[in-house]
Amino acid sequence: MKRDHQEISGSGSNPAESSSIKGKLWEEDPDAGGMDDELLAVLGYKVRSSDMADVAQKLEMLEKVMGTAQEDGISQLGDTVHFNPSDLSGWVQNLLIEFNGSTTTPDPNFNDDSEYDLRAIPGVAAYPPVKSDPGLENTRKRAKTESSSSSSSTTTRPVVLIDSQETGVRLVHTLMACAEAVQQDNLKLADALVKHIGLLASSQTGAMRKVATYFAEALARRIYRIFPPDSLDPSYNEGMQWPALMQALALRPGGPPAFRLTGIGPPQPDDTDALQQVGWKLAELAERIGIEFEFRGFVANSLADLEPEMLDIRPPEIEVVAVNAVFELHPLLARPGGIEKVVSSIKAMKPKIVTVVEQEANHNGPVFLDRFTEALHYYSTLFDSLEGSGVAPPSQDLAMSELYLGRQICNVVACEGMDRVERHEPLTQWRTRMETAGFSPVHLGSNAYKQASMLLALFASGDGYRVEENNGCLMLGWHTRPLIATSAWRLAGTESGSELTQELS
Repeated sequence: MKRDHQEISGSGSNPAESSSIKGKLWEEDPDAGGMDDELLAVLGYKVRSSDMADVAQKLEMLEKVMGTAQEDGISQLGDTVHFNPSDLSGWVQNLLIEFNGSTTTPDPNFNDDSEYDLRAIPGVAAYPPVKSDPGLENTRKRAKTESSSSSSSTTTRPVVLIDSQETGVRLVHTLMACAEAVQQDNLKLADALVKHIGLLASSQTGAMRKVATYFAEALARRIYRIFPPDSLDPSYNEGMQWPALMQALALRPGGPPAFRLTGIGPPQPDDTDALQQVGWKLAELAERIGIEFEFRGFVANSLADLEPEMLDIRPPEIEVVAVNAVFELHPLLARPGGIEKVVSSIKAMKPKIVTVVEQEANHNGPVFLDRFTEALHYYSTLFDSLEGSGVAPPSQDLAMSELYLGRQICNVVACEGMDRVERHEPLTQWRTRMETAGFSPVHLGSNAYKQASMLLALFASGDGYRVEENNGCLMLGWHTRPLIATSAWRLAGTESGSELTQELS
């Protein structure tokens, strides 16, 4: 609220002057009244800015009563628990009743039955309709009083607790209200809300606090137009998926075939050759298990920068080509024509099999609020899964995973245009895209499902992870929410690549 702050002198001022100054302190800017009412309503407080003077008067009365009670050795609040209040006037009024035993006459200008909540913001950020009397309901829920077993001369301080569950609900609604304010380009309201999100998040613990903090940072960057840092790659291109394939090839009847691997990755900030280091590690493994191995690395900012002839692909009668894209295709959606070019290049290689791993989410819609809502649900589930994985902090892997997901959140929420590269799409859209490009789905089969389930049982400490089969594809999820989808493809009209798929799985 905007108020005319004036210097108030001490005991030297007369009562009339003091009363006049107090009136000025609560005098509001007429243009800001609606803004303040909207902000208070969005935050869930059932009070108008014009009624704050009445709340202040009640607080002064409460202070006097509490002082008198302490002087008399009375402590009626010793056994009282008060939860985080939204009905400020009703809450203070209830405390006065507890001390005085009777209702203090309220200001006739204050309507205590008004339903000021998130319905001041239309759309998905609104609370569900309240059928019961909100004033009476809040009084019953937020103040629970028990009589003291005996009077004591020792003064007991009131116990004030934050209702974490209620604050969590308000935190989610405030996040949604802030996103809607951004959608409507109401940056003044969004600015006030994003600051309050941090205060609400501080009362939470665990995954909810982390998710809210990352989304608050992303909203703040969008509101204040502060460009986020570049995306962080947590070693997804370190070749961890290849040792299992190489070991499977080493066990093939008749001996292992020669294995030539081409790795493509982005340039590193410190100019190190990460791809070459991956090649050395895989070469050492190949030598130990007796596989003829060759590795080549290409550094490129985008897969769309590469041409098929640069990869030196040999004829299909000489060399069998398999393409494995793990979280590599969705960034191409930020570049006009990028995904079409890469899929066309893959098709020109005549691969035996193409495996695609992508997030099972929809973060590429044109409407910011829809994208924000989907991201909030998706990343809340991801952070819940990390918390339930059994990895106890401090853990470097856990910290890196959270940092990586935080950078993704920042990119989804704060960026637009070509800077927004985290354009995740669900499996249904990838299926349509691949089939349109001339690829047919390859059923991963029961062997791949059993192997994935076995690996999950071995390495996932939490019992919430699930592997499910979806029309020949595999879904990794947390409880009932799918998180990652894996699919396999071959050129339409060619023989099935299921044998190679099983080795790649």
